[in-house]
Amino acid sequence: MTSRIARLIAAAALVAGSTVAGQALAFGDKEVARQTAFGGSCVKCELSGRNLAGARIIGANFSGAALVGANLKEARFHASNFVGADLSRADLSDAGMSGANFQGANLSSAKLRASDAQGVMFGGANLSRADLSDVNATGANFSKATMSNAVLRAGDFRGGQFDGADLTRAILNDIEGTAAQFRSARLQGASLRSADLRTANFIKVDAREANFTDADLTGAVLGWGRFERASFRSADLSSANLSGASFDGADFRDADLRRAMIAGADFSGARGLTQDQVDEACSDSRTKLPGGLVPKSCNGVRVIVKPPRPPAPPAPPETPRYFVSLGE
Repeated sequence: MTSRIARLIAAAALVAGSTVAGQALAFGDKEVARQTAFGGSCVKCELSGRNLAGARIIGANFSGAALVGANLKEARFHASNFVGADLSRADLSDAGMSGANFQGANLSSAKLRASDAQGVMFGGANLSRADLSDVNATGANFSKATMSNAVLRAGDFRGGQFDGADLTRAILNDIEGTAAQFRSARLQGASLRSADLRTANFIKVDAREANFTDADLTGAVLGWGRFERASFRSADLSSANLSGASFDGADFRDADLRRAMIAGADFSGARGLTQDQVDEACSDSRTKLPGGLVPKSCNGVRVIVKPPRPPAPPAPPETPRYFVSLGE
């Protein structure tokens, strides 16, 4: 009986009326009153289309909840659990969610513009067509996430994890991606124009037809990746490791290859590559170059670039507090 009463109290609190006298909210309405709070979790709650703008949610459990099309603008749900939740088409613009867990959640076509997602877990989540423009996601984990056609323009993803993620045709122009990890990620047709990708790891990625024009890839690792027909026009690849990668049809016009390691790389069909660029890089007998160009070794010189340390994400509370405040 006690547990049943507790559940009823929690449910009632979610749909409670405004604190203003005489105002009430019916159970089926879409508006969730501000100035409302409740204790306890909300596992598999049905909150689709609800107005939760400005909600204050700390350490709450919304795993498996339905929040399709919900309004969560400027909401705060730090260290909360949204594992497996459905937030497709939800609006999380300017929201604070540092330390939250969205593993396996559906965020397709969701808006996360200018949100604070430091240290957030998005592993295995569906973020296809999501808008993450201007997001602060330092140290966030997007491993194996589906992010095809997502917009990450001008976001801060320093130290972020994108291992195995699907970023096909995603827009990553002007992002801060220092020391980010993209190992084995799919980046076909993605745009990374003017992105800061110093010391980022692109080992074994599939980045065919990707656009790295004007990107800073100083000290980055592109080894054994597929970059056929990609554009590296005016990109900074100094001290980068391109060993064993394929660049058939890739454009290197005005790219900086000083001290770049291109041993075993295939540039045989590359465009815009000059002898001066090759002379500044480190080739070996396995390096394949366009006709007329000659490889040049670095006589055993080894370049080691120490990656800068990305800012540490905030740590979530050790014990969930399960408190939700939908007021100011």
